[in-house]
Amino acid sequence: NSIFAGFENSNQKQIILSKKGVLLVNLGSPDSTKVSDVRKYLDEFLMDERVIDIAYWKRFLLIKGIVLNTRPKKSAAAYKKIWWKEGSPLVVISERFTEKLRKQMKLPIALGMRYGSMSMEKGFRELVEQGVDEVLLVPLYPHYAMSSYETVVEKAREVIQEFFPEIKMDIVEPFYDKADYIEVMCRNIEEQLKGFEYDHILFSYHGIPERHIYKSDFTGTHCKIDGSCCKVKSEAHKTCYRHQCFETTKAIAEKMKLKPGTYSDSFQSRLLKDPWLRPYTDFELERLAEEGVRKLAVITPAFVSDCLETLEEIAMEGKEEYIEAGGEDFRHIGCLNDYDPWVEVMSNWVREWEVADLEPAVQS
Repeated sequence: NSIFAGFENSNQKQIILSKKGVLLVNLGSPDSTKVSDVRKYLDEFLMDERVIDIAYWKRFLLIKGIVLNTRPKKSAAAYKKIWWKEGSPLVVISERFTEKLRKQMKLPIALGMRYGSMSMEKGFRELVEQGVDEVLLVPLYPHYAMSSYETVVEKAREVIQEFFPEIKMDIVEPFYDKADYIEVMCRNIEEQLKGFEYDHILFSYHGIPERHIYKSDFTGTHCKIDGSCCKVKSEAHKTCYRHQCFETTKAIAEKMKLKPGTYSDSFQSRLLKDPWLRPYTDFELERLAEEGVRKLAVITPAFVSDCLETLEEIAMEGKEEYIEAGGEDFRHIGCLNDYDPWVEVMSNWVREWEVADLEPAVQS
């Protein structure tokens, strides 16, 4: 049950000992809350074919012609609400996590972002300049999705092919159900729930279009989003975001001994008018309040670092929606961030890889 996906490059097995290094990759952030910086960031993010997966010409017209003329100002205002003195919370938290990990490891560790100026290319180059030719890629996403985990992996392959063909790469697989990850999630939740007598816990995952679920089903037949396919054993679950989210909730609920009916799942951050995974978080916040849930805790397990979607969309906007609908008390459970037990889990994974005698193999 290794957490590593296997080496990939076209080189033959090396005779000499390689120097190993780690590249942590998170989503990314605008450089500032200026509208121009937010527009630049959104341009790169939304033009990614794995995020907005429509024909290029349609994506170009939609993003360049409409979205980038309207959304940056609104998004900049949202970023201003959560921006720290040190900069973007997601970037600052990721840097703190990286630094803590470095203190526990002897091998080089770099941080890159899928979007924005702190690029993956810079991260790879930082490692190469330290003599690294064997990299562990760590997408900081617990679950597999086209628009998160997959785009990081594919971008890494592109960067290596173009700039660093001598590098071998191993990849940390989605860790949504790994025992040590679930353990540290539960510890983090329990610590933040101290003194809060909740009625209900809402597990709010980042949403994706339903079509992404079908596209990610490499069997071509299993995923139906019909309420049962996620419960039927299938190889398709290796790349099924919906199934993996439900499995994370299930594992946490079992570990924390949550009573049935005291927790549920939802999906946030939908975009455009296409069908996205349901139920929608904003609808659920209103429903729970209207049905008598007076004290609500919300956790966002799709993220390991707090960001715009957690700090503004949930902790601010979500709380407001819930209170306006009749709720009385609301607690946002922060992400793992640079939580020391989470750093320890990651360091264990890196050590496992560092000492592993893995044979290079090309993935299909």
